[in-house]
Amino acid sequence: MSKITLPDSTIIESELTGKTLLVYLYMLKSKKETFGVREIQRKLGFSSPSVAIYHLEKLNSLGLVDKTEIGEYYIKREVKVGVLKFYTRIGSILLPRYLFYSTLFTIMILYYIIFFEHNFTVDQIVALIFGTIACIILWFETIKIWKAKPF
Repeated sequence: MSKITLPDSTIIESELTGKTLLVYLYMLKSKKETFGVREIQRKLGFSSPSVAIYHLEKLNSLGLVDKTEIGEYYIKREVKVGVLKFYTRIGSILLPRYLFYSTLFTIMILYYIIFFEHNFTVDQIVALIFGTIACIILWFETIKIWKAKPF
């Protein structure tokens, strides 16, 4: 009995680029379970169905999608390679991971300002400064990643 081996992340990362990545991202973002070749071709503006088949089969050979009996494709495995490392999927929405940290730090700083005594000591001012700097850095990174998204 032969053992099926999945490509390691290095191979997947090198192969998951360009239009193949666009097909994978489209499938990740969509609320649908299965995808037809013509749908992929039309939605992504490919010149022919054979281009869509090529990229879907490439994803299939990487072990990321699989094919149903009626010839439709579905996501078999999610990977975090390349730019996808910086995103978290919630349903069909891809959000930058830093968004959660930015929001958490912002809420903590606001809570600190609103609910603690307003006669601040030096320690409290230093904590507020560090928290604010961390907040600014996290929001900067979140916005930078959001603007660089490939989809």
